Amino acid sequence: MKPWSGIAAASVLALTVGMAVAPALAAQEPAAAEQSQASQAFSDIVSDYEAWARSMDPITAGSEGDREALSRLPDTSREAELAARAPLGEFRDRLAAVDLGGLNAEERLNHALLTRSVALDLERIELDQGRLAFDSEGGVETLAGYLASSTRIATRADAEAWLARLGGLSTLYDNALADARRGIETGMVQPRIIADRVVTSTAAAAAFTPANDPLLRPFAQRPAAISEADWAEIRSRAEAIIAAEIMPARQRWAAFMRDEYLAASPAEPNAIGLGNRPGGREAYAFAARWYTTTGMTPDEIHQLGLSEVARIRAEMQTEMAAAGWTGSFADFLTFLRTDPQFYAQSREELMMHARDIAKRADDQMPALFNTLPRLPYGVRPVPQEIEANYTTGRYNPGSLVNGIAGGYLVNTSSLDQRGLYELPALTLHEAVPGHHHQIALQQELGDQPWFRRNGDATAFVEGWGLYSEFLGYEMGIYRTPYERFGRLSYEMWRACRLVADTGIHWMGWDIEQARACFRDNSALSELNIQTELERYISWPGQALAYKIGELTILRLRRRAEERLGDRFDVRLFHDAVLLGGPVPMDVLEDRIDAWIETQAAP
Repeated sequence: MKPWSGIAAASVLALTVGMAVAPALAAQEPAAAEQSQASQAFSDIVSDYEAWARSMDPITAGSEGDREALSRLPDTSREAELAARAPLGEFRDRLAAVDLGGLNAEERLNHALLTRSVALDLERIELDQGRLAFDSEGGVETLAGYLASSTRIATRADAEAWLARLGGLSTLYDNALADARRGIETGMVQPRIIADRVVTSTAAAAAFTPANDPLLRPFAQRPAAISEADWAEIRSRAEAIIAAEIMPARQRWAAFMRDEYLAASPAEPNAIGLGNRPGGREAYAFAARWYTTTGMTPDEIHQLGLSEVARIRAEMQTEMAAAGWTGSFADFLTFLRTDPQFYAQSREELMMHARDIAKRADDQMPALFNTLPRLPYGVRPVPQEIEANYTTGRYNPGSLVNGIAGGYLVNTSSLDQRGLYELPALTLHEAVPGHHHQIALQQELGDQPWFRRNGDATAFVEGWGLYSEFLGYEMGIYRTPYERFGRLSYEMWRACRLVADTGIHWMGWDIEQARACFRDNSALSELNIQTELERYISWPGQALAYKIGELTILRLRRRAEERLGDRFDVRLFHDAVLLGGPVPMDVLEDRIDAWIETQAAP
């Protein structure tokens, strides 16, 4: 998941490998001349699509070393989104005209994936999702903060590129205002519980000073290549752009949220879901397909969630017994949520525990993985200016070409809400073998087309993260019954997401109905539950991806173990899963089935 995908990307064309496809991978290979002609036609389409997609997504292009892109921001306006219909329609028509019989198996797969991605992008444009111009973590200010944290200035050119991006931020605020006003006009608005949260965060952003403005973080340390005098001049220009352009934009956005948006946001408890908005049920059904990469309906997903809750709850009873607990399940949850032994006493102590788990995980990686990425990662605290609305942890991708390590971010606020028994599972999910390992490998797949290398098939990405929590057993990371219960609590969290997300957006639940699953079945703290519920309310459908992806990967692994027996090599299995890049679930099944047959051959 790109860290900005739930914020500004509602208006940025999502370059995602979308819903499931079923390419005919076993078809007979074409004759050489026929293959050459069809292959060339398809290769031209891929090349043209890449050039267009990179121009639309300068954030990703810049992370891959495109110097010009580092000076630009995406055009998040509705006008730009509508203008994308024409090139997307042309790509759709060109793809349809390709003779599939003249493509080899890998080309047919790429053709099917790109065809589906283009079709979903066209469908998404019609839903005008940019009208929900912010989520529970904020809007443009959150994207801007992420960009600042992932910008490294080593040369004068780097500095000029960041100044150019700063110069474009006020336009992003203007676009967000236009999107949100269009949302008010059409009834597609965030509910009051989310608007209240963002009124507070936007007011805080409008009060930043040069001493605490996150946009100045790239200037924290002068590089040797820039003189002190030039460095002072560059920083002065940055402060001038912020004062003259960005601060007024922040203040306009904060005033709009306070004076216009808040009054337009519904306050009724049973009006928090997308299904209560005009066209909302259609939009949510699309979100379910988009994020899970399957054709599952919201009702089917809800039932799957209920069955997973029951299964995980039974496993939790086993770990309670292992801990020597003889009381009730509810009392055990209260014990975990309140006993001081489970909580760090300082921000530094929490970071120390996170780094220790991360290094223990690093130590076990070669035992489970044949291919490791070159890019390292760091363990960092969530910036304090955004921690109040932020989830308990996150991963920010790095860029080897730009000299930026990946980042596992740990929320060090509200220490009495950050149970240490959950920290191993969180670390495995966000760092290694989870998001850092998977995303860094994805970035290094140089033989893959750009649209696959930078795809964001959410069920694959987040499913892998959740599967990585399971791998902690084999890595020896969970050392006590409490940590094993914490792992199950995290899995329960994702099962309850299936129940709560569909309940809120499809079945019309209020927040208390959704809260019950997490409160009664997991050891998540009250703060984390509230933060997560607000995230699901403001970002419909994304929470469905985790469990769907994890269950798919686990099912495929068990299939491979049963079929191959002693010939099963988990390191090669993980290569088979990861080295094809993020793909929809049924494509992953095809890949692993083919790999199993290859491994089983005499």
